[in-house]
Amino acid sequence: MWSIWLIVAGVCFVIEMMTVGFFVFWFGVGALLTMIISFFFPNNLVLQATIFVISSTLCIFCTKPLVKKLSKSDKKIATNAYSLIGKKGIVIQDINPTYGIGQIKVAGEVWSAKTRDNSTIEKGCEIEIIEIDGVKAVVKPLAVTANLGNK
Repeated sequence: MWSIWLIVAGVCFVIEMMTVGFFVFWFGVGALLTMIISFFFPNNLVLQATIFVISSTLCIFCTKPLVKKLSKSDKKIATNAYSLIGKKGIVIQDINPTYGIGQIKVAGEVWSAKTRDNSTIEKGCEIEIIEIDGVKAVVKPLAVTANLGNK
Protein backbone atom coordinates (compact mmCIF):
# COMPACT_ATOMS: atom_id res chain seq x y z
CA MET A 1 0.00 0.00 0.00
CA TRP A 2 2.97 2.31 0.54
CA SER A 3 3.54 2.57 -3.20
CA ILE A 4 0.07 4.04 -3.74
CA TRP A 5 0.77 6.75 -1.15
CA LEU A 6 4.07 7.49 -2.84
CA ILE A 7 2.28 7.91 -6.17
CA VAL A 8 -0.36 10.17 -4.53
CA ALA A 9 2.44 12.31 -3.04
CA GLY A 10 4.19 12.55 -6.41
CA VAL A 11 0.99 13.56 -8.19
CA CYS A 12 0.30 16.22 -5.54
CA PHE A 13 3.81 17.64 -5.89
CA VAL A 14 3.52 17.75 -9.69
CA ILE A 15 0.14 19.49 -9.44
CA GLU A 16 1.66 21.97 -6.98
CA MET A 17 4.38 22.83 -9.49
CA MET A 18 1.73 23.62 -12.09
CA THR A 19 -0.39 25.83 -9.82
CA VAL A 20 0.23 29.24 -8.35
CA GLY A 21 -1.01 28.66 -4.78
CA PHE A 22 0.80 26.82 -2.02
CA PHE A 23 -2.04 24.40 -1.20
CA VAL A 24 -1.72 20.99 -2.88
CA PHE A 25 1.81 20.66 -1.48
CA TRP A 26 0.39 19.85 1.95
CA PHE A 27 -1.61 16.92 0.56
CA GLY A 28 1.68 15.59 -0.80
CA VAL A 29 3.24 15.93 2.64
CA GLY A 30 0.23 14.15 4.15
CA ALA A 31 0.61 11.35 1.61
CA LEU A 32 4.30 10.95 2.51
CA LEU A 33 3.45 10.74 6.22
CA THR A 34 0.77 8.19 5.43
CA MET A 35 3.28 6.21 3.37
CA ILE A 36 5.50 5.96 6.46
CA ILE A 37 2.53 4.80 8.58
CA SER A 38 1.64 2.21 5.93
CA PHE A 39 4.96 0.43 6.60
CA PHE A 40 3.80 -0.27 10.18
CA PHE A 41 0.11 -0.87 9.45
CA PRO A 42 0.01 -2.22 5.88
CA ASN A 43 -3.55 -3.61 5.96
CA ASN A 44 -5.32 -0.87 7.89
CA LEU A 45 -6.72 1.38 5.16
CA VAL A 46 -9.02 3.27 7.57
CA LEU A 47 -6.06 4.30 9.74
CA GLN A 48 -4.05 5.34 6.68
CA ALA A 49 -6.91 7.46 5.29
CA THR A 50 -7.41 9.05 8.70
CA ILE A 51 -3.70 9.88 8.99
CA PHE A 52 -3.77 11.37 5.47
CA VAL A 53 -6.76 13.60 6.18
CA ILE A 54 -5.58 14.72 9.64
CA SER A 55 -1.96 15.38 8.64
CA SER A 56 -2.93 17.27 5.48
CA THR A 57 -5.46 19.38 7.36
CA LEU A 58 -3.01 20.16 10.16
CA CYS A 59 -0.32 21.12 7.68
CA ILE A 60 -2.68 23.45 5.86
CA PHE A 61 -4.04 25.19 8.96
CA CYS A 62 -0.73 25.39 10.84
CA THR A 63 1.38 26.74 8.00
CA LYS A 64 -1.07 28.81 5.92
CA PRO A 65 -0.83 31.90 8.18
CA LEU A 66 2.97 31.67 8.12
CA VAL A 67 3.04 31.38 4.33
CA LYS A 68 0.70 34.37 4.00
CA LYS A 69 2.84 36.40 6.38
CA LEU A 70 6.07 35.58 4.55
CA SER A 71 4.65 36.14 1.09
CA LYS A 72 2.76 39.32 1.98
CA SER A 73 3.93 42.24 -0.09
CA ASP A 74 2.62 45.66 0.89
CA LYS A 75 4.76 47.38 -1.67
CA LYS A 76 3.09 47.40 -5.07
CA ILE A 77 5.14 48.29 -8.09
CA ALA A 78 3.41 50.19 -10.86
CA THR A 79 4.12 48.70 -14.25
CA ASN A 80 3.35 49.43 -17.86
CA ALA A 81 1.24 52.54 -18.45
CA TYR A 82 0.43 52.98 -14.76
CA SER A 83 4.10 53.61 -14.02
CA LEU A 84 3.69 56.95 -15.84
CA ILE A 85 1.26 58.36 -13.27
CA GLY A 86 2.88 61.31 -11.55
CA LYS A 87 5.49 61.84 -14.26
CA LYS A 88 5.93 65.14 -16.02
CA GLY A 89 5.99 65.72 -19.74
CA ILE A 90 5.37 68.29 -22.42
CA VAL A 91 2.47 68.85 -24.80
CA ILE A 92 3.55 68.27 -28.42
CA GLN A 93 0.08 68.73 -29.97
CA ASP A 94 -2.60 70.98 -28.48
CA ILE A 95 -4.92 69.07 -26.17
CA ASN A 96 -8.39 70.02 -27.37
CA PRO A 97 -11.38 68.13 -25.93
CA THR A 98 -13.73 69.55 -28.60
CA TYR A 99 -11.84 67.77 -31.36
CA GLY A 100 -10.65 64.89 -29.17
CA ILE A 101 -7.02 65.50 -30.04
CA GLY A 102 -3.85 66.04 -28.09
CA GLN A 103 -0.48 64.42 -27.61
CA ILE A 104 2.19 64.58 -24.98
CA LYS A 105 5.74 63.34 -24.71
CA VAL A 106 6.78 61.64 -21.48
CA ALA A 107 10.01 59.72 -20.92
CA GLY A 108 10.69 59.67 -24.65
CA GLU A 109 7.28 58.20 -25.51
CA VAL A 110 4.39 59.91 -27.27
CA TRP A 111 0.95 59.44 -25.71
CA SER A 112 -2.53 60.60 -26.65
CA ALA A 113 -3.79 62.84 -23.90
CA LYS A 114 -6.87 64.51 -22.50
CA THR A 115 -7.73 66.60 -19.46
CA ARG A 116 -10.05 65.66 -16.65
CA ASP A 117 -11.94 68.97 -16.72
CA ASN A 118 -12.11 69.19 -20.55
CA SER A 119 -9.85 72.22 -20.61
CA THR A 120 -7.52 73.05 -23.48
CA ILE A 121 -3.74 72.91 -23.05
CA GLU A 122 -1.48 74.44 -25.67
CA LYS A 123 1.56 72.94 -27.30
CA GLY A 124 4.74 73.47 -25.29
CA CYS A 125 3.08 73.49 -21.86
CA GLU A 126 4.50 71.27 -19.15
CA ILE A 127 2.03 68.71 -17.79
CA GLU A 128 1.76 66.00 -15.17
CA ILE A 129 -0.01 62.68 -15.75
CA ILE A 130 -2.69 62.15 -13.11
CA GLU A 131 -4.21 58.90 -14.39
CA ILE A 132 -4.52 56.55 -17.35
CA ASP A 133 -7.95 56.23 -19.00
CA GLY A 134 -7.90 53.46 -21.57
CA VAL A 135 -5.20 54.42 -24.08
CA LYS A 136 -5.07 58.08 -23.12
CA ALA A 137 -3.14 59.83 -20.40
CA VAL A 138 -5.23 62.18 -18.30
CA VAL A 139 -3.11 65.24 -17.60
CA LYS A 140 -3.11 68.55 -15.79
CA PRO A 141 -0.98 71.58 -16.58
CA LEU A 142 1.84 72.23 -14.14
CA ALA A 143 1.95 75.99 -14.52
CA VAL A 144 0.01 78.51 -16.54
CA THR A 145 2.46 80.49 -18.60
CA ALA A 146 1.57 83.99 -19.68
CA ASN A 147 2.23 84.97 -23.27
CA LEU A 148 4.61 87.88 -22.71
CA GLY A 149 5.83 88.05 -26.32
CA ASN A 150 2.82 90.06 -27.57
CA LYS A 151 2.61 93.29 -25.56
